[in-house]
Amino acid sequence: MRRRATGAAAVTAAALCLACVPAAGTAAATPAGHGRPAPAPTAQVWLTTADGSQQLQRQAPVAFDRGPSDLTTITVDPNRTYQRMDGFGGALTDSSAAVLSRLPSRTRDAAMRQLFDPRDGIGVSFLRQPVGSSDFTASATHYTYDDMPAGQTDFGLRHFSVAHDQAQILPLLRQAKRLNPRLTVMATPWSPPAWMKDSDSLVGGHLKDDPRIYDAYARYLVKFVQAYAAAGVPVDYLTVQNEPQNRKPNAYPGTDLPVQAEVKVIQALGPLLHKASPRTRILAYDHNWTTHPDDVATAGELGEDPQTDYPYEVLDSPAAKWIAGTAYHCYSGDPSAQTALHDAHPDKGIWFTECSGSHGATDTPAQIFRGTLTWHARTITVGTTRNWAKSVADWNIALDADGGPHNGGCDTCTALLTVQPDGTVTTSAEFSTIGHLSKFVAPGAVRIGSTNYGTTGWNGQLTDVAFRNPDGSTALVVHNENDDPRSFAVAVGDRTFAYSLPGGALATFTWPRSADLTSRLREVPLEGASATSQPAGQGAADLAIDADGSTRWSSGAAQTPGQYVQLDLGRRTQFRRVAVDSGDNLGDYARGWQISTSDDGTHWRTAAAGAGTGQLTDVDLPRTTTARYVRVTQTGTAANWWSLADIRLYR
Repeated sequence: MRRRATGAAAVTAAALCLACVPAAGTAAATPAGHGRPAPAPTAQVWLTTADGSQQLQRQAPVAFDRGPSDLTTITVDPNRTYQRMDGFGGALTDSSAAVLSRLPSRTRDAAMRQLFDPRDGIGVSFLRQPVGSSDFTASATHYTYDDMPAGQTDFGLRHFSVAHDQAQILPLLRQAKRLNPRLTVMATPWSPPAWMKDSDSLVGGHLKDDPRIYDAYARYLVKFVQAYAAAGVPVDYLTVQNEPQNRKPNAYPGTDLPVQAEVKVIQALGPLLHKASPRTRILAYDHNWTTHPDDVATAGELGEDPQTDYPYEVLDSPAAKWIAGTAYHCYSGDPSAQTALHDAHPDKGIWFTECSGSHGATDTPAQIFRGTLTWHARTITVGTTRNWAKSVADWNIALDADGGPHNGGCDTCTALLTVQPDGTVTTSAEFSTIGHLSKFVAPGAVRIGSTNYGTTGWNGQLTDVAFRNPDGSTALVVHNENDDPRSFAVAVGDRTFAYSLPGGALATFTWPRSADLTSRLREVPLEGASATSQPAGQGAADLAIDADGSTRWSSGAAQTPGQYVQLDLGRRTQFRRVAVDSGDNLGDYARGWQISTSDDGTHWRTAAAGAGTGQLTDVDLPRTTTARYVRVTQTGTAANWWSLADIRLYR
């Protein structure tokens, strides 16, 4: 058994100096001098507090110690890999471009560096660009790139032009790409030109169900991609309709695009786009995790099918051959929908492409900051990425102090940057929730395994996500969902550091690639395994082996000798370590424990035994063991319940 000893680290404030912060993917290990032992590896730390007094502020580094900790322990496992990341950011809408363009050139350049520069700023690396007008349009008139007088058409697209964007949007996009050459651009239309719709309006209505219209719209989108590429802004991803089930947009462009219509558009677009711009990939859907209740009600009023399985239907259609994956928004449902779709279509990617901070009419600035930080941290920063998102994009990157300008739509939205009436530029909670990713997680990084105890619903525990950058460095983002400070440990291989986060705070920890921070062990997958318990307790015993530390089995009663959880692995399996993790349920660790194994579930042999001292007990067996059944027995006595968030096997 490896006893986990308690460590400690001070949380000390440091002046914010983004220019002093290494960009994502640039960390390097420091070699030891000749004849001297290598120094203990350290993690760099950046913090945002829920009161906004610290935003992405660098803290004192913390050293990894040898040995374990008795604290709740986040175990980072670089051997478990998930999705590859494209980037993090928002949208340079027409409104954002207008607000930034009004600034004096020196102030505007500083704001752009603050957003896009990987060293001097937060390194925004993903932008979702409206194709034409959205609700965040600075002008009084909504527009597309081929508007025609009422009753006229332009099937030849002779009037197509992106001249509107050449004044403000494209110059800022080019500047953004100069500041961050690894910037990914995704494009999304809010409406086709009105002459393509049965409403003859950009606001509401349907795309006409006519093969000539599908062809014209496909060519319209291809011409947009070509025009942007010619202007120095290549488009990496393209969806065919923003929020296709938002059937009655509030005085801003939108289109009711049923599955069948989206499929026809993509089938027309796919071959043309592949030929004209092979780099540009098509994403489907671009709407909420679940169909919004208002959209369902509106569908009923219009006599339409709500199509609550919209993304599944598109990916099950013949158009799927042209689709790289699915884009999601945050305004209904929760991020677990992304994992459900990934499990159904593991060959297709998931991108998260829109979520705006918002507020009530009477909320104070402090309430807005705290509410936005804590909800976005657990739901967007951590929640979307732990559920397969390859991108995380909020909505506007810059707005004025009134949350505008906008033409219809949202009047309570916030942005990463706010331009105040006096011309100063301030940062919001969204600047931090995106920055804790974009500053430290480089495009091309891969999400890696990390134990997680929080949920997208505020459960008062610790939630986190980890990434390995292309240079081998690691970034771990941790959010404290509790209103009180929480102390915890982070374990990588046989090294551990301890830290304490203020209530509601968000932190990023980074460390370079190091031979000292590797694990010789690999986790044994437990898919197909089952578990039973004595007593039945609270929560199914299978919750202790579901690889989700936010769920748990508990004894439901004080600890007494003989309580156990038993695993049936389904077949004889080799392992050499058993991790018994009580997660963030403080004090609910076994006061004594015994690991037993069996080949038949009847005849048992004791593999190891000992006294529990903290939330995580890693039991290293004397030798590699082969067994079908594993039993973890509680042998101590305590008033606390015995809780198991996760039992993990390693070999």
